[in-house]
Amino acid sequence: MRKTIALAVAAVALTGCGVLPGQQGGGGEERQAQSVAETPTEKQEAAPAQEQQSAPPQDSKVIASREAQVGAGDMHGKARADIISLKRQGRTLTLNWTVTATDGKVNVHNSMGASPLDFSVSNVSLIDPVNAKRYRVARNGTGEDAKCVCSGTQGQFLEPGETSTLYAVFAAPPADVTKINIEMPMIGVFTDVPIS
Repeated sequence: MRKTIALAVAAVALTGCGVLPGQQGGGGEERQAQSVAETPTEKQEAAPAQEQQSAPPQDSKVIASREAQVGAGDMHGKARADIISLKRQGRTLTLNWTVTATDGKVNVHNSMGASPLDFSVSNVSLIDPVNAKRYRVARNGTGEDAKCVCSGTQGQFLEPGETSTLYAVFAAPPADVTKINIEMPMIGVFTDVPIS
């Protein structure tokens, strides 16, 4: 029930604020000159750990995984990002993933936002290599104060074994696009992630 209400609110916000494709002032997409590519590592299960952000994934199967050395300020370590789902619903696409600290301390607090004071995952983007477009996280308006339709990350400093569950909503690419690349700050690029 909560998911249905949350998705309905997101759809109304996206429609009313002009962030869906084909509407002036929104869409969250950019043209790209070329695509970025790396190979995702497939996993069957996510590691059990403590969750810090509420955005329950719709499916528990990991469809892509990537591990990277991360560092910000005095926090350095290794993090693993597991893509749980990438689901098309009408004219939107919702990405659900987890970030787990595998070694050292991992700063999720401000490492995935567009600026040091952006405590969200607003700088995550989708890259459509076929149509050479970048899709940015949807916003609930068009002005400077427009917030992303995504997880907040304030205060998330992960110790080894701790996990944060995150989400972001995007304008959907054309229906014939069945796989897309995901660019994630501090983690890197996941390629050919299937859209369900």
